[in-house]
This record gives sequence, C-alpha cells and structure tokens, in this order.
Amino acid sequence: MDVLTATRVFVQTVDTGGFARAARALDMSGAVVTRHVAALEAHLGTRLLNRTTRRMSLTDAGEEFYERARVILDQVAEAEAAAARGTQSPAGLLRVSAPLSYGISHLAPVLARFRQRYPQLHLDIDLSDRVVDLVHEGIDVGLRIATRLAPGIVARRLAPLDVVVCAAPAYLRQRGVPREPAELAGHETLSFSYLWAGDEWPFTSPDGRRETVRVLPAVHSSSGDLLRELAIAGGGIILQPRFIVEQALRAGTLVPILESYASLDLHLYAVYLSAKYLPSKVRVFIDFLVEDLANEAAHEP
Repeated sequence: MDVLTATRVFVQTVDTGGFARAARALDMSGAVVTRHVAALEAHLGTRLLNRTTRRMSLTDAGEEFYERARVILDQVAEAEAAAARGTQSPAGLLRVSAPLSYGISHLAPVLARFRQRYPQLHLDIDLSDRVVDLVHEGIDVGLRIATRLAPGIVARRLAPLDVVVCAAPAYLRQRGVPREPAELAGHETLSFSYLWAGDEWPFTSPDGRRETVRVLPAVHSSSGDLLRELAIAGGGIILQPRFIVEQALRAGTLVPILESYASLDLHLYAVYLSAKYLPSKVRVFIDFLVEDLANEAAHEP
C-alpha cells in the first residue's frame, strides 16, 4: 500500500466532509477512496473515522493522526515546490478564518502586503463571526477576538483591541448620558450575540473597582456592523471593539460614553492546530501578522 497516497485521501475525506466529496475532489471513485481509508486504518491498526449512514466523524486517534498528517502533507508540498523553484519560500494554499467585521475593515490590506512578500502562497479566506472548527473545516489559521480562549486551544496572542461604549448624539440628548455603568440598566442597549459576557457587561472604574451591569438589550445581533448602524440611527447604546465604530466616532455620528471606565479586555488571537507540528506557511503568516500589527501600533497617533 502507498501510505502517502492513502494519507492524502484520508485528509481530503476529512477536509471535504465525506467519501463522495473526497472522491469528486480527487477524481477517484467512491469505492477507491473507501479502500484507501480502510487500508490506512488497517496499516495503523486503529479506526480513524466513525461512520454512520448520515455522518462521519473523527475518532480520537483519527483527530491526532489528521492533525499531524496535514502538517506532513503541507511540508511535502512545500518541499516539492521548493525543489522545483530552487528556494525554500513557503508555497501552497493557506486557509484562514477571521471575524467578518475585522476581516473587511483590517485584513484586506494586510493580506495584500503578505502576498507581496510570499507570492507563492495562495489564500482562501473565510469571514465569519462564529467559532470555526479548524479540524473539520480544514482551516490552517483562525483569527479570533476574545478575552480568553478555552483551555487546550493552541494560540498566539497578536494584539490588544480597544473597546468603546457609545451611542448617537440624538439618542443621548433624548435619554441622557449615563455617568456610571449602573445607569445602563435603564437604557436601550444593543448587544452582540457572540459576546462571551452575554448581557452582563463588565466594567472597571478608575480606582480599580469592578462591577457587572446586566443590560436588557432591545436588539441582539450576530453582526457588529448592524448594531453600529442601529446605534447611529438612534437605536441605543452599544459596546463594541473600536475598529467597528472608529469611522462613526470620527464622523461624530457616534460619541463615546463612560470613557473613564475600562470594559472588556479583548485581544486578537491566531489559533492553529499544533504548536509542535507547525507548517512554515502558518508560521510565516502568524509572524507577519505580529510584525504588521506592531508597525501599525507604532504609527498610531
């Protein structure tokens, strides 16, 4: 048996989510794909996939093998490309997941600069505010905005993200300007569905006193951009990362409130499958992000 080919077939099966899709992607018959995976399992002496008539999932052994196999296949592809070009520059396909608003407002110019430095790397960018499963969706690097990550997640913290509480001037003229976080409970609020704190907004006063305000949002949404536009229209008060509301703050269509209070301690993270088996394409991308964000911070007024 050709272990490398069988491994490629197995990885493709996981990436595409099934034998039939893998067969189409590899231009093989479904029976051949099934035989390759079965032969690989027999060779390894363990089951890699749980199969039912409706779904397929990785076993614990399958998940560990998949994680390492993807890295090995990436390295083989890079080695082949490097030999053909006579260089060690990373090549191949890099799959990146990022939050929707951040991707649109910040990531495009960064990706353009990254491609100038690494023209042999091709990018597949998925923008979504949901938490993406790197293994099952075949993602190499996931960018996530969070205060903290779940235990066991392999990640590198890239940069802090400022958070702003703000509202439209018209709303504040009509309803008054909150002077303390507790006053938010009596206001119309607009809440981000994926906010880890839910409807309990945390604040830290200038003297270090912490408090949590339970708000009763008029609107929940999975889109920070929608909440920004609702706030601009006078719909209520929002708690959002500055990159979402920056232009509105500059234009004066939103104004910050409770500026002396700190709120969510948000950071941008790069999440990846393994720190031990890190493909060079993932490493150079994360290193580039760190460098680019540092340069951006150094030039901020």
